[in-house]
Amino acid sequence: MRFWWVNQNQTAKQEIAGGYMWSPKTSKGGRYNRYYENMREVAPGDIVFSFVDTRIHAIGVARDYCREWPKPEAFGTTGSYWDQIGWKVDVLFVRLKNQVRPKDYIDRLKPLLPAVGSPLQGNGNGIQSVYLAEIPEDFARELGDLIGSEFDQAIVPVDTILSLDETPVVETTPELNPWDEHLLKTLDSDPSIPDTERTAIVQSRVGQGLFKRRVMRLERRCRVTGVDRIEHLRASHCKPWRDSSNLERLDGENGLLLTPSIEHLFDEGFISFEDDGVLLVSPVAHGPSLQRMGVHTDEVVNVGSFSEGQRRYLEYHRDQLLLKRRAR
Repeated sequence: MRFWWVNQNQTAKQEIAGGYMWSPKTSKGGRYNRYYENMREVAPGDIVFSFVDTRIHAIGVARDYCREWPKPEAFGTTGSYWDQIGWKVDVLFVRLKNQVRPKDYIDRLKPLLPAVGSPLQGNGNGIQSVYLAEIPEDFARELGDLIGSEFDQAIVPVDTILSLDETPVVETTPELNPWDEHLLKTLDSDPSIPDTERTAIVQSRVGQGLFKRRVMRLERRCRVTGVDRIEHLRASHCKPWRDSSNLERLDGENGLLLTPSIEHLFDEGFISFEDDGVLLVSPVAHGPSLQRMGVHTDEVVNVGSFSEGQRRYLEYHRDQLLLKRRAR
């Protein structure tokens, strides 16, 4: 379990009520942002403190790993400069009655603030440029003591959360997420795309049709399991369909043939591949489950060489999809 502090001033109402955190992938102009990247390190069971207008308004427990998701429509014009695709983490938030103002207790909290990446200034004021920051456990426990019994009631095991009837598990790979639906509607209404090309692009979203045939020119079997029966294989995009141009969506070098379970792990960022073929396993992945799926996590696995184009797309996958979690 790790502890996180999220600054939600602009979007607190939507995120707390909706049960999620959402951030862009990068700062304005495409600049790297450590505090957005932290979204990719959150894991089920992690604890989240929601800081709004100088106070801790809610406590949350992460219900899932981070995934790509379109900017919520509920945000309206807020963050108009944000990219339309960002990171989303489902969080079960509980609003607090005792909404502690950390600045009032800064003498107690200051010695416990992290040396790097603190969400608070030394005087107790928040730092709004910090969206999501990891906080030390002793700092989190001190906040919990200030909040009181509501903190203990909010911190329940993630297995309990996922079993509650009133909090059904959200599928991590919906058949059609809102951004895919938007893109498909855009394709359908674009008169510049010939019908045959439109059909091929739509089919490529689920790894079939022309895209799969093009991937088969390069690939003959699942890179991980070795399954070579084509009816058991899907063509999976290295650079996701939603992030690709129409040319990239049909580019055979942007694909690998994978069994459905391996495709799930690849698409959700639990595994990836180095340019030299070494299999990468995300530190957040559940090792025993991967073993049962045919992924050997107890040894170095090399799945073979890739073409130059595949290496280019795999670099995108490692940078943008692979779930990360720094060592503590």
